Amino acid sequence: MKVFIDTNVLLDVMLERRGFYRDSLTVWSLAEQDEITGQISVISFNNIYYIVRKIKGLKTADCVLAMLRDVFTPIALDSKILNQSIAAGFKDFEDAIQYHSALRAGASCIISRNPDHFPQPDLPVLSPAEFMAAYSQR
Repeated sequence: MKVFIDTNVLLDVMLERRGFYRDSLTVWSLAEQDEITGQISVISFNNIYYIVRKIKGLKTADCVLAMLRDVFTPIALDSKILNQSIAAGFKDFEDAIQYHSALRAGASCIISRNPDHFPQPDLPVLSPAEFMAAYSQR
């Protein structure tokens, strides 16, 4: 099963965000164990690097990049995704890139803590907890 994971879910794990860490870590672990194919946009790498470097330092940020590379399948940003994202009319351009990257990757859903940021009905958007509930029922 291919799932597309939004940057905020990855940051929940990296920064051990209270209230979100456990469910996000469970999703991460499924990808790490090859139970699911976790896909992420290449833009998540630079966004996460910037935030983690600011909060936890350069050495940790460098380690984080290697972990992301080793666990998740990066989805490239190309001109088609860029043009679709510009034309999509999302309130947040980064979310538009995430959405169109997920479509390109053939993901079965997007896992995000911000489902309302993805107004398009073509692809289900689930929180980590919702995803885990559905995953455990299969």
